[in-house]
Amino acid sequence: MDATQLLKGVLDVAVLAVVETEDGYGYDVVRRLRTAGLEEVGDASVYGTLRRLYSAGALTSYVVPSEEGPHRKYYGITAQGRSMLELQRKVWNEFAHTMNDLLTGEAA
Repeated sequence: MDATQLLKGVLDVAVLAVVETEDGYGYDVVRRLRTAGLEEVGDASVYGTLRRLYSAGALTSYVVPSEEGPHRKYYGITAQGRSMLELQRKVWNEFAHTMNDLLTGEAA
């Protein structure tokens, strides 16, 4: 099974989960996803996801000056993003339970 195909389907919720407790700039979000075990996540995919979630109202953004290079655009989760994340958690749990039942032969 190709994990990159699975990742495409869950990248939005993964990004929301990463910024749920702490805002982050683009590469920081990439790094946190990789540290969490999503090593194959692409930089461009995450940056596109951040822009899409921002446009959808799920994220807010602000710029922080950096003495080490260009200014960094940080993203934080909005109330709408928290609602999206909560719904996606429920959907994920139901889906994962169903798949586990199917894969272990316990499906009805």
